Amino acid sequence: MDFEFKIGMKETAQDVVAEQNTAVFMGSGSLPVYATPAMLALIEKASALLAQKTLPDLMSTVGILLNVKHIAATPVGMKVRVESELILVEGRKLTFKVTAFDEKEKIAEGIHERFVIKKESFLQKAEAKLY
Repeated sequence: MDFEFKIGMKETAQDVVAEQNTAVFMGSGSLPVYATPAMLALIEKASALLAQKTLPDLMSTVGILLNVKHIAATPVGMKVRVESELILVEGRKLTFKVTAFDEKEKIAEGIHERFVIKKESFLQKAEAKLY
């Protein structure tokens, strides 16, 4: 498979910290601050959007690795922005440098990997587990 992925491609995704994406609400902690699982989902969203720009409709990507340091808390009401940059392409494996910011500072940094898949065969394999 040959796609037009270019090192340095970038994408962003944004969120606002609300009750439903706090650590206490999501069960990942006891405080009303932006939950790490919510931030990781935003990282995957930005990276998936970046990859999908290049892929045909029959193809997609799935997340296979997240290695991210959550380094600062963000309170309810504040905006969060994730930046994802494609830094490595190894066959169907894509590696992204990811950074997250709130309105005041950097709140996370790390690496995210995604794998290019054919949607239909991927779903067939997953659904075969039911039988």
